[in-house]
Amino acid sequence: MRSASLVVAFYNRPDYFTLLHAGLERQTFKDFEVIIADDGSNTQTVSELQKIISLSPFITHHVWQEDQGFRKNRILNQAIQKANSDYLIFIDMDCIPHREFIREHVIHGVEGVCLTGRRVNLSGTISEKLTPDLIKNGFLEKKRFQLIWDGLFGKSKDVEKGWYIKSNWLREWLNRKPRGILGCNFSLFKKDILGINGFDERYEAPSVGEDTDIQYRLELNEIQIKPVNYMAIQYHLFHPLQPRLQSNWELFKNTQEMGQAFTPFGIKKVKS
Repeated sequence: MRSASLVVAFYNRPDYFTLLHAGLERQTFKDFEVIIADDGSNTQTVSELQKIISLSPFITHHVWQEDQGFRKNRILNQAIQKANSDYLIFIDMDCIPHREFIREHVIHGVEGVCLTGRRVNLSGTISEKLTPDLIKNGFLEKKRFQLIWDGLFGKSKDVEKGWYIKSNWLREWLNRKPRGILGCNFSLFKKDILGINGFDERYEAPSVGEDTDIQYRLELNEIQIKPVNYMAIQYHLFHPLQPRLQSNWELFKNTQEMGQAFTPFGIKKVKS
């Protein structure tokens, strides 16, 4: 079975990474490295990260760039180049993986296919309760009925997406409909994302536009988008949402007008 590089988009929240790290420590699949794609965290945060990395049971790389505003796509491109594995999994710092998360991505990874999963959106009440020890003991997987209760009467959302299903025929049936890429939960072969020159670095504001862009260009390059719901599960920690700016949609319209899978604004800078 192949190895994997887990790319974690990160910025100034070592407390989030501590919880994510606890989730990674209990993965059933062990042959992976972690690449922290750090979009300019401050000195104190970097110091705390280094302490976690020094004690980590798996290889962890910290890729950092100066803080000049939201430049997530730029640091993700640097992380792609740093990756030692030929298979990449992308996740955000505020998401905790199910113990089978990496294994499910790896065993279903196929060249020419991009796998995309979904996440449970935890309430503030559940998120504040979590500790590394609770996560290591499988709290989020064992307390499913507590999550359902919080989904019905609290503020957790999409709790049904936390059900891990083992039946192959049921998985196929539940994933029969196409789904778009979710930037915090997708995977593909490194060669396939290099084939479109990585992420478009013009996106400098948080928005769904950057996910739509990467999917559009992958599909232009004949990469199939395949859902892995109820398989590659993750849990999203609660926090206030950042404003979504219209500028990203204007950029995506420009991408559509260009109609090119290979962006000139990605890993390799192409002069016009």
